[in-house]
Amino acid sequence: MKNFEEMYNYSMNLYKSIDKSRYFSATHEEIDRGLTSDIYFIRTSYLLEKVGKVDTFVCAEVFANDYGVFAGLAEVLYLLRDKRVRVEALEEGDSFSPKEVVLRIEGSYREFGYLETSILGFLASSSNWATAARLCKEAANGKRVICFGARFVHPACAPVMERAALIGGVDDVSCILGASLANREPRGTIPHAFIIILGDTLEAARIFDKYIEDHVPRIILVDTFKDEVEESIRIARFFREMGKQLYGVRLDTPKERGRVTPELVMELREKLRLEGFDNVKIVVSGGLDPERIATLEKAGADIFGVGSFIASYNKIQFTMDIKEVENRKISKRGRIPGKTDNPRLKVFKEL
Repeated sequence: MKNFEEMYNYSMNLYKSIDKSRYFSATHEEIDRGLTSDIYFIRTSYLLEKVGKVDTFVCAEVFANDYGVFAGLAEVLYLLRDKRVRVEALEEGDSFSPKEVVLRIEGSYREFGYLETSILGFLASSSNWATAARLCKEAANGKRVICFGARFVHPACAPVMERAALIGGVDDVSCILGASLANREPRGTIPHAFIIILGDTLEAARIFDKYIEDHVPRIILVDTFKDEVEESIRIARFFREMGKQLYGVRLDTPKERGRVTPELVMELREKLRLEGFDNVKIVVSGGLDPERIATLEKAGADIFGVGSFIASYNKIQFTMDIKEVENRKISKRGRIPGKTDNPRLKVFKEL
């Protein structure tokens, strides 16, 4: 829809006609049409069209307010796939500094101006999630981190969040669609619900081992009914008696029982060793953040399942500024006119 008068009128009256019996997330078509934009961007293009200025050639730059890990570019490029614009940017996974230009778009304002909201939204959401993932991975000191964040965001965003977490450095994700879009197999074993319905952790382990493919690691949740150390030893002995190797046990002790502590991890690690289960990995989850990850890693934990910290991270904000109009340097007060030098930017799309 290139006629902005038509787009503006449609946008202003959409609330009268749209079907309210639906998911409230935007469809791909609605994003492409600019319906997730702030209305004033549509209004701007409409007014510029009225006075013959909507095709003005501009250079716009995007920067952040904080340090972070760049992500979301793939969706920005997809949004601009049919637009006659030039795009320069950092690569996804690159670290950036406050005020550093991470994205530059050049072209007619008609082509992309009305999409500013979506462009910034793609970058803000994914870069926040990627940054949180990087912080967790660094705290894990090279050990494995799995993203369990899908339950903390709107389902429409879950695959985006998990892709961003992979860009940030986590080793695996649990959401089926998120993993699949990243060409990965989703990771995860069994929840408390499975054990509670069966009434016994050992029975749950037996059924899991009998029916689930061999390549799926045998990681058993051990905090449902009994002491975590006691249950871990019981499960590990069962696998040994079956002539098999238990890959790991997962500690997800709730707040009501004091959560997973360094002392619990150290006790479990030593008692597994005394029983000859040196190779059994300790997986920890439940309200983890970088500080807790670092502490539990030093205590002997091997794998970390992180959800809420990644999903709720929201420190990074992006801003888009027009810095040139018809190749004339310009800016609003407080900003430097003209293109900002950043040799790290790479060309991703030509005019």
